[in-house]
Amino acid sequence: MKKEIICTVCPRGCHILVDGDGKNAVSVEGYGCKRGLTYAEAEYSNPVRILTTTVKVENKENELLPVRSNMPVPQGKLFECMEIIKKTAVKLPVKRYDVIVKDICGTGVDIVATKDIP
Repeated sequence: MKKEIICTVCPRGCHILVDGDGKNAVSVEGYGCKRGLTYAEAEYSNPVRILTTTVKVENKENELLPVRSNMPVPQGKLFECMEIIKKTAVKLPVKRYDVIVKDICGTGVDIVATKDIP
C-alpha cells in the first residue's frame, strides 16, 4: 500500500512516498533529511496530531477558552476526543497550562488551557 506524505518537519515540505503493508513502512523515497525519514515512517504507521480547539466557560455566554493537547493524539481518536471536549465547560479562574481534561480517551494526553482567564 503506497501513501504520499508531505513532510512538516521543516519548511522544505518534501513529498515522500512510503510503501508498506499498511502498518509498517517497507520503503521510503523522496525525503531530504533523516528527520524526514523518521517522520514519514511514523506518519505511515501511527499518524498523530496536536489537537487545538476551544471549550465553553461556565456562566459566560459567548466566551470560549482556547485549549490544546499537551502531546500529539492518535489521528483516529480526534473525533472521539472532540465529543468529550464539546461537553466540557470550565469554571473561572483558569491559568495557562491548567489541565482541562486529563487523559482524554485513555490516550495519556491531557487537554490544557492556552490562555489565562481571571
